[in-house]
Amino acid sequence: MNNKIVLVTGANKGIGLETARQLARDHGFTVLIGARDEARGQDAADELKSAGLDAQFLHISPTDTASIADAVREVEARFGILDVLVNNAGMLLPGDFAPPAQVSIEVLRETFDLNVFGMHAVTQAFWPLLNRSSAARLVNMSSSLGSLTLQASGSQPMQPLAMDASKAAMNMMTIHYAQQWNETPHKANAAHPGNVLTEGNSHGEISVQEGARTGITLATLGEDGPNGGFFHAGEVVPW
Repeated sequence: MNNKIVLVTGANKGIGLETARQLARDHGFTVLIGARDEARGQDAADELKSAGLDAQFLHISPTDTASIADAVREVEARFGILDVLVNNAGMLLPGDFAPPAQVSIEVLRETFDLNVFGMHAVTQAFWPLLNRSSAARLVNMSSSLGSLTLQASGSQPMQPLAMDASKAAMNMMTIHYAQQWNETPHKANAAHPGNVLTEGNSHGEISVQEGARTGITLATLGEDGPNGGFFHAGEVVPW
């Protein structure tokens, strides 16, 4: 098999599904549709396969260590390698829109469990398979909401405490992953997709097709591409 292998978590809908679609259609990847809901994940993979794309469902829940371990074993058995990991799974809970001091500990814990701890658990588990690639790419789907600079400027349209803090943590972790890959051909970066119109964001301003572009660019970087950056639409996003 000559196709590069990419796993996109949270890929049964929205930006994740569109990222998988474009990587398979436009770049010839074998895409693994990572999802915790087996029916929805399989439906998403079948949708791509019906369009002639190389897509397979992979059951994985970033908050379930047994699920992650099973997914790693399955990818290793099928392919022996992972070229690209797109950490797209994430959440924004309704309770996060309370005033910051009133956001509950439960909302913070649940958000961090997926957006931070789950992301790290998946990255850590697949790290050995990524290092088998000749040029691995790690893409963390972040948000400008996690930019300390932009939040401090007062320019952000919303301030959900748990979401913002979790994406800031993701950004810091992205820097450290990238530093671990210094002096290697591998690259780790964070992407801000933009204000995307999705099932969970009825106030979005751009399509999922446009929102997927930054992540796709980072997933397909050449050897002279950046490592350890935060980007949106070809521009650097301030930390």
